[in-house]
Amino acid sequence: MKRLIDLFRNKYFLATVAFAMWMLFFDKNDMMSQYEYRSQANKLQEEKEYFEKEIAQVKKDLNELNTNLNTAEKFAREKYFMKKDNEDVFVIIHEEKKD
Repeated sequence: MKRLIDLFRNKYFLATVAFAMWMLFFDKNDMMSQYEYRSQANKLQEEKEYFEKEIAQVKKDLNELNTNLNTAEKFAREKYFMKKDNEDVFVIIHEEKKD
């Protein structure tokens, strides 16, 4: 017990405890803020990976469109519903059953 009281009277121990409490709970970069920053960084990293995949897919599509005229026609018909003058376009949408 005396050892514990001596520990609490030690100014270096008290300064270290006060500094640790300040850094963990009261500073602008406290533990909660660090957790929020980390979760936001992880979310942004996931978005970055998603958009990198999308960019790769768009570059692949662009390369195909620039190299093959038939692919360009197919792309225009499928994505933008373009048609020739003597054609009709029917759009079929498949709906999933809801249980």
